[in-house]
Amino acid sequence: MAKSVLLIDDDDAFREVYHELLLDEGYVVHEARDVPTAKAAFAKHQPRLVVLDLMLPPSGSPTAGAALCDEFLSASPNCKIVTISGTGDTKIALSTVRRGAYDFLTKPIEPDVLFAILDRAQARFALEDRVESLEASLAAPADGSGLLGSSKTFLAARKLCEKAAPTDVPVLITGATGTGKEVIARHLHASSNRSEGPFVAINCGALNANLLESTLFGHKKGAFTGATQDSPGLFRAATGGTLFLDEIGDMDPALQVKLLRALETREVLAVGATEPTAIDIRLVSATHQPLPQRTTEGGFREDLYWRIRGIEVELPLLCERSGDLELLAQHFLNQARALIPGSAGATLSSDALRAMEAYGWPGNLRELRHEMQRGLVMAGTRSEILLSDLSPALRQVDAAITSRPQTLEAKIAALESSEIKAALEATSGNKSQAAERLGISRQGLLNKIARHGITP
Repeated sequence: MAKSVLLIDDDDAFREVYHELLLDEGYVVHEARDVPTAKAAFAKHQPRLVVLDLMLPPSGSPTAGAALCDEFLSASPNCKIVTISGTGDTKIALSTVRRGAYDFLTKPIEPDVLFAILDRAQARFALEDRVESLEASLAAPADGSGLLGSSKTFLAARKLCEKAAPTDVPVLITGATGTGKEVIARHLHASSNRSEGPFVAINCGALNANLLESTLFGHKKGAFTGATQDSPGLFRAATGGTLFLDEIGDMDPALQVKLLRALETREVLAVGATEPTAIDIRLVSATHQPLPQRTTEGGFREDLYWRIRGIEVELPLLCERSGDLELLAQHFLNQARALIPGSAGATLSSDALRAMEAYGWPGNLRELRHEMQRGLVMAGTRSEILLSDLSPALRQVDAAITSRPQTLEAKIAALESSEIKAALEATSGNKSQAAERLGISRQGLLNKIARHGITP
């Protein structure tokens, strides 16, 4: 997108000089000299960047420019307005900043100071555009499941889920801890013909064998000490819906026998009961354990493994999901903002994102979610989450990156940056002359300045 600016000032000489200087910096410049022409130009061009002198005709009062600033921000809240005042009107200029103006300057102004402010505004636009793009992507799953990502590994898993969802075929979800197995299970349920029924979940590793048996299959009053009334069990509670057995690989072998029979007969026998009860559920299971190896070792029944593994969906590690990290981080930031007051506008700094992309994420999505919560808490009222706000493990990764010996590519980039800085210094910042000294076009120089992050 081309850089454009609306320059509003009643001083014709000022506008003429800065029009040329802004053109030299690569801007498309629109002009206005009083309140009526400023309103018309703003409505016509809808600029994102405005340089506004507060002393404007017809009133000639700084309050006229301040009112115009308020009007522009009301119409376009994301617009960046730099107000300009005389030395005696600093309080009014400061008041415009408090009400939403991006920055202010007092006359006479230094061109380099103005351009530095405009460059900072452009960098902010780039950040806001990136966040807007990410947030639009976050809304992509129409089912609201939170299945976010565009990496090949994740899309392959999601495609398999979408094929399995409309069926009643048992699904086994495998993957390391924290990869989002329950999110996938809920997506399968929400996309199935049973979506109007209940989704009932239990972690098979959280209960001992006796308690898990009673919880799954139910029990009759008096079946054991403490059984003061009948309990239907989760199989019956999930009737017409989905039963999700998380960490099924941790289930006691003796209970695996009863589970296999229930799945094959479509009946459950409650603890203490003499007659079975028919069940109507869709089974989804999950485990972080390698079940084929467990079956070989005798820790998991082979016949049960094949019974629950109608379709296997393997979830990739977060470090294997190339390109998904920033999208997922933004998603978890959006979630965390609801829990942390005063953090609505916080985004990730480039240094923080660099460290996150280099980190291995042993805790996968769960670790990333907690890291974003930490980042918002540590950032406080700041608009950016800095590297220093992240956990020590991520800061150590960044330290390792910066301490690595330079590659040939990095050395070439550093040399090029050094030559550009020297040329700019020798020409007092004149980009046209600097480009001539370097033997490249002016636009080529501007591109390299942006790429290397050089502040002229």
